[in-house]
Amino acid sequence: MELVSKAISPYLEQEIVSWSPEKLILRTYDVFLTAYRRRDIQRMNQALAHLIDALNFEAGEVAFRLYRLYEYCRRCLWERRYDEAATIIEELRAAWAEAFGED
Repeated sequence: MELVSKAISPYLEQEIVSWSPEKLILRTYDVFLTAYRRRDIQRMNQALAHLIDALNFEAGEVAFRLYRLYEYCRRCLWERRYDEAATIIEELRAAWAEAFGED
């Protein structure tokens, strides 16, 4: 839960802990996109690290493809191509939101 500030209320912390894995993934994409708008490169990298950590490689090819996309986004950040990384994350978020039936 490193993406969550240590100064949050216990109520908010409990709410976050109760989120489904799907909602956690979507919110991690949201963290990345918010960080992008603020040009917070460190937070963008943290979000990508959490997304990579959440991958289940035993699930098959999708996890490996997502890993390659996340690594590509990391490379984009390293090369200061922030817009390109944000576009990829926005598209992934939209696709997962649709698949999960979420906002």
